[in-house]
Amino acid sequence: MKSRFWLVLLVAMGALLTGVTAADAQVPSGERQLGRTIIEPGYDDRAGELIYIMTPMGTPSPSHANAHAISPLFIVVYPNAAADAVGTMNCAHEGGDNCGDHGPGIADLAQATVPNVYGDGVWGHDHIMNGTGGSDFNVTWQVVVVLFTNLDAAKTHITTEAQLDAAIDAGDAFSIVTPTILHANMVAKATYDRAKALPPAL
Repeated sequence: MKSRFWLVLLVAMGALLTGVTAADAQVPSGERQLGRTIIEPGYDDRAGELIYIMTPMGTPSPSHANAHAISPLFIVVYPNAAADAVGTMNCAHEGGDNCGDHGPGIADLAQATVPNVYGDGVWGHDHIMNGTGGSDFNVTWQVVVVLFTNLDAAKTHITTEAQLDAAIDAGDAFSIVTPTILHANMVAKATYDRAKALPPAL
């Protein structure tokens, strides 16, 4: 029993001295390039766990695909007012957009569509999709932008489709189906880590 007490004490002291806890772990953010592909983080729509999405550069959009082979890729957009509540985004917009090929357009859409929520700026957005297999997994994805209708709702960090459906059903958010259809595969975190971070779009 004494040995367990000293172990707990040592772990606590170590955390105090280093200032590091599990909650402080670096959350990945932004696009990275590996060869002729772009890799970015997202969330699996069932478990809310981090996944990594790889898309080829230069492919046409919309992509030609059978409608039955297309799944939704939700882009959930958060205003600056929600920054403290939601933390690091898959793609950050404020202070330099680290997803330069689509972030600025997403931010513009949010500000133009719901100015009472996004008028003071867009903090960032997350990607939510079926990333671990199942009936809704495909390699072709249709981008669906999700915007909040009020600031209070925007302070809830959504990482699963169940949470997303609940927010929409409550009238706290709504979706916009875009014409953008793209190819994307899942890759390991090690692949994202190995890729080169792209400069932010200012």
